[in-house]
Amino acid sequence: MPARSSTIVTALTAAALAAVGVLGYQAAASAPDTLAPARKDGHHSAPKGPAEGSKDKTPRPAAVPEGSGEGKRVVYALGAKRVWLVGGDGKAVRSYRVAPSTVSPPVGTYAVTSRSVSVTGSDGKAIEHVVRFASVDGVVVGFSAAVDGSTPKPDPSKRTGGIRETRDDGKAMWEFAVRGVKVVVVS
Repeated sequence: MPARSSTIVTALTAAALAAVGVLGYQAAASAPDTLAPARKDGHHSAPKGPAEGSKDKTPRPAAVPEGSGEGKRVVYALGAKRVWLVGGDGKAVRSYRVAPSTVSPPVGTYAVTSRSVSVTGSDGKAIEHVVRFASVDGVVVGFSAAVDGSTPKPDPSKRTGGIRETRDDGKAMWEFAVRGVKVVVVS
């Protein structure tokens, strides 16, 4: 009798594992490729991207400002509150908006002087991917992303030099702007 019951238990276990495998496969096959956030009415919003039928799935970066130099560089436009990561071929590989701090560097060419994976910002927030490139009257200026994802409006009564990016943009800056990479500030 003991041999027979162990055979039954083995068969039932194998059947259960097979059923779980089939259900897992079905769930994976029916899951969407991207998880869009749910709207208030309970439906999922469609991913935003290029128009139907478009062959290029990557959004095109805004045009690199004229007179911003040559070669690999970061371009920071003060008035546009925008950054371009420009490859060695002079073409933007990424462009995005930033939230400037209360202290801005003068127009000119700089170089990345130091980097930190994570620190506390002068506003007390945990920040990551800090890329520093200038100092203005004792205030260090650089790009960073708040760990909580916020890009708060800086307190005008404090002199801070953190140019805030989203976490994704901060990661891209971190990978692109190693020590010594040129940073060009334009108006």
